Amino acid sequence: MARPDEFVSRSEREAAASLSRIDRYILKKNPVAEAVARAAGHYGNGARHVPQQEAKNGVAGDLTSVQLICGASIKPEPIKWLWPGWLALGKLHVIGGIAGSGKTTLALAVAATITSAGRWPDASRAEGGSALIWSGEDDPADTLIPRLLAMGADLYRVHFVSGVLSDSGNRAFDPAVDMPGLILAAAAIKDLRLMILDPIVNAVAGDGHKNGDVRRGLAPVVDFAASIGCAVLGITHFTKGTAGREPIERVTGSLAFGALARVVMVAAKIKEDDGTERRIIARAKSNIGPDDGGYAYRLEQIQIPNRDEITASVVYWGEALPGTARQLLATVEADPDEIEGDSVASVLEWLRDLLKDEGGQIDRRDIMKAAKAMGHKERTVHRARKKLGLEVRQTGFGRDKRSMWALVGSHIPANPASIVPIVPGQKAGTDGTNSGTHDDPEVF
Repeated sequence: MARPDEFVSRSEREAAASLSRIDRYILKKNPVAEAVARAAGHYGNGARHVPQQEAKNGVAGDLTSVQLICGASIKPEPIKWLWPGWLALGKLHVIGGIAGSGKTTLALAVAATITSAGRWPDASRAEGGSALIWSGEDDPADTLIPRLLAMGADLYRVHFVSGVLSDSGNRAFDPAVDMPGLILAAAAIKDLRLMILDPIVNAVAGDGHKNGDVRRGLAPVVDFAASIGCAVLGITHFTKGTAGREPIERVTGSLAFGALARVVMVAAKIKEDDGTERRIIARAKSNIGPDDGGYAYRLEQIQIPNRDEITASVVYWGEALPGTARQLLATVEADPDEIEGDSVASVLEWLRDLLKDEGGQIDRRDIMKAAKAMGHKERTVHRARKKLGLEVRQTGFGRDKRSMWALVGSHIPANPASIVPIVPGQKAGTDGTNSGTHDDPEVF
């Protein structure tokens, strides 16, 4: 219960007089602080401005009473999950990854799910609410809004930080200095559930590689999440050349980015041999829930409904993935030539010798049986095939149809079982096959 104004000490009155508007807003939640501020004349019709008081040591004065709370008086509360296990209300989260992995689109997919009360990748229903977005890299009109529309977001529940109005005029929002003002503005959004900061490193005014600077810079962001009661999702990058290291250590800048975040997520992609892309998102760290597991996802470009001239990226979620973030990243980021090293070279030699011993061509199925017996992975064998430049020839038809791997220039005997029927309009090859019918029919 707040103390009557007459019992507030003179030192407390002087300290409260130096409080900024945002300090006063935050301190409303503290009964004693509220009485202090009221006594100093900051509340009601009698509000007045008192010049900031300086302490004897040159540091601005602050509240002089330290409050202690007995643990027995604190009621235990469960974590309030927005996305169970992944996003919690009132907490800071970070998602990092290599350039082009789709981090921003993933964050917008989260915003679209929340604003439309859609479903998460685990099929659970999202609690509907609003989202606040600040982007220092993408334009809302031609990039962010189209993606949100494509993913079914309710734009009436989406808000963008556009700028700051000051005494000297309008200027761009700077998360390193304007977070207190954003708390005041965001308080007007009654159902705010998510805020996206892209990139979160811009919230640090000092050196992003220094622990102290990052902690000071992110303190207002952490306070924002706690005071507004929404989840904050910061987007960042991986440091180049860090593949194979612990995922949380790969986040650009100081380790404080990962330390202050309650949940750290990582995203990655790789282009497969067949031209498709594989992408995953995984939990690298969590202080409040499970710290492993992930989901596969893919990005596609689609046309915006009723706006045929506009296309945008959308996220399509895939299956749940078990394993740690380091294990999951290894499955999509590893350069096979670097990881397998001599293995690729040795399989290449083995495959070349095998083909020569068999006259320059072998049925793919026989090659894979031999590879399995030797302990070679099928994926490594396919890479060796490509490095050797082997031809893939389709022979026979029906039950006799075979896929032959052959050294360039080798000859396939023209016997009835190896001749493919000629398709009208196609020219037969010199060996009886349909020339040009298949470039590389291997699917794996």
